[in-house]
Amino acid sequence: MTDSAPLDVDIALLGGGGAASLLLAALDRHGVRDLRIAVVDPVRRRGQDRTWAFWGHPGTDLDPLLSASWRQVEVATTARRRVLDLTPLRYAMLRSGPVYDRAAAAERRLDATRIVAPAETVTDDGTRVLVRTGGGPTVRAAWVLDSRPRPPARAGRTTWLQHFRGWWLAAERPVFDPARAVLMDFRTPQPPRGVSFGYVLPVSDRYALVEYTEFSPDLLTDAGYDAALAGYRDLLGLDPAGLRVREVENGVIPMTDAPFPARPSPRVVRLGTAGGATRPSTGFTFSAMYRQADQVARALAAGRAPVPQEAYPRRHRWMDAVALRALDRGGVGGPEFFDRLFDRNPAERVLRFLDGLTTPAEEVAIMNSTRLLPMIAATAGDVAHRVRDRLRPTRPAPAVPPPVVGDPLGSAPRRAGPPRGEDEVTAR
Repeated sequence: MTDSAPLDVDIALLGGGGAASLLLAALDRHGVRDLRIAVVDPVRRRGQDRTWAFWGHPGTDLDPLLSASWRQVEVATTARRRVLDLTPLRYAMLRSGPVYDRAAAAERRLDATRIVAPAETVTDDGTRVLVRTGGGPTVRAAWVLDSRPRPPARAGRTTWLQHFRGWWLAAERPVFDPARAVLMDFRTPQPPRGVSFGYVLPVSDRYALVEYTEFSPDLLTDAGYDAALAGYRDLLGLDPAGLRVREVENGVIPMTDAPFPARPSPRVVRLGTAGGATRPSTGFTFSAMYRQADQVARALAAGRAPVPQEAYPRRHRWMDAVALRALDRGGVGGPEFFDRLFDRNPAERVLRFLDGLTTPAEEVAIMNSTRLLPMIAATAGDVAHRVRDRLRPTRPAPAVPPPVVGDPLGSAPRRAGPPRGEDEVTAR
């Protein structure tokens, strides 16, 4: 196949991680069978290279793939530990292996063409898109669905990172409560500028993912992550002599009010974080990524353009910008901010808000949960900054750094997930 004879397809998927895998499964689930599809990715994804966690109603196509789910979660601060009943929702853990396996089976049923090469250039002339690959055939597509990592269109007014390290811990005796996950534990030492917390996702009473997370502008060192995780393990009262680190996960997610254009040209649609699926104030991504895949598949099955809805309402993106600014400038503390949200609202409302699914009336109740004066100050500062942005040249956005990966702990394999910006989500 040469440039003079490109491979003609209806849909080209660029990237093969979570967003593309969910989309392949959704196309299969909605009975799309008459489209020519190409998947362009330099890596064949398989195995457990990442973990997703999310909330939602049970009874979806993801249920058979879950590693665990919980009706109760815990939110802890230095002042108290609160157990939240999520009914009618549940919190669930999904590891990548079953997602990749299902996507591979869907790819075969869809008779998609797999091109194991990077997409180097994407040229959209308004009627077709030409994708030149590195070492593979050139692809000419009616539509391109792109989930590869992409920086935002410009620098944000506030730019933080969600960065983390998690240990998959195997215990010699029962030490975990498999009926309850720890959603956020703010008893960890707080950084000078930012927010930190731990969380625990138990698969059984002897096996769990224990993770340390920071929202802050800068990454830690390898030793810093291990020290923070060891400190959180000790805070949980876990005896290291009775534990073995089976796997290690590392990741970085952008947290910024910078724009991620979901449709950079007429026939190119971006998915995952590149398409705005990451919630700026929390880093949550999976639910929006899943919605994007389902909406695209439904549209194609109905013969419509594969363009999903905006991942979050504009008013939510504005509220995120204000909240990020308040946290960054020290107007509110992270533990206090989240503690007040869960203290003054039903857990279901808070979780639906974080997914962008609440009504304006519910959002008024959410805003009334926060401290008023710091939020007014952050709102005024955000407005002033937006005016300045209109008057000065566009500044390029900083690149999302790769996750910090060091030497294995003992005999434990250490694994770096991709910078969790491609189509990745925090393990929460």
